[in-house]
Amino acid sequence: MSATNATTTANSATAVPTLCSETSGDIDADPLVLLHGWGMNLRVFDELVTVLAPHHRLTVIDLPGHGASPWNAHFTQSQWLAGVAKLLPPAATLVGWSLGGQLALQLASQPALAVRRLVLIATSPRFVQSTDWPAGLPAATLRGFAAQLERDAPRTIAEFLELQVRGSVDAAAVRTSLQQALQRHGVAHADALRAGLELLEHNDLRELARATNVPTLLIAGQYDRVTPPQAAQALLRLLPQAQLLQVPRAGHAPFLSHPGAVGTALLDFVRTDTRPQRSSTSTVAS
Repeated sequence: MSATNATTTANSATAVPTLCSETSGDIDADPLVLLHGWGMNLRVFDELVTVLAPHHRLTVIDLPGHGASPWNAHFTQSQWLAGVAKLLPPAATLVGWSLGGQLALQLASQPALAVRRLVLIATSPRFVQSTDWPAGLPAATLRGFAAQLERDAPRTIAEFLELQVRGSVDAAAVRTSLQQALQRHGVAHADALRAGLELLEHNDLRELARATNVPTLLIAGQYDRVTPPQAAQALLRLLPQAQLLQVPRAGHAPFLSHPGAVGTALLDFVRTDTRPQRSSTSTVAS
């Protein structure tokens, strides 16, 4: 496994951050790039990497201000995307979880990056409910996290971890995996957490999804309390080339509660270049 150390090169509002990343697997195989969710870091994918590494070249990335990646108060969402884009090999499959999925969707919409496929795990194009988008969290819930973050960041993270594992089989083991990722590789910078919540509150990628003509696998947990399965169903209808895998008895982190099933589905998806049916939906054994 090779690693790149992050450096704080972003000293202005236009600089591109240099992010921490690790590369492993078969260097000559098709590349997969994994992007984690809010408040986490690249260590959260360790078990999935073990499943995928014999078959692919893998790059896992710490988002700005998360894990070992630097933070700068001037970072914008465009700079988050530019920092990740610097690390993308040609014709990569992007695997994004939650907030990482939103970033992956935005990157896939850029023709110059030539993203080959998308795998969006527990991802919604819009996290917050609205009159025309019931499949989201109430805005008050997200703002509650933001307000608590100002008072007690560790408690906010702990409560968010509880929300992620709620409804999941082996919830205690999934919670432990999330906690160990933070203990081993570092918690996110408080300002990066705040910025991430702002992205989740304000991003609305529904129109972008309609225009993103990239083969996509959606993976949703049956009992996800953060991005409910209805959001994945709605995203399935928006994307021109998509299929949906629903994981029974999974919460917001199905790749942790069901690593074998998720890994197998991901490998099967990447092996084929056939275009999925727009309304294709399947489940895995619980």
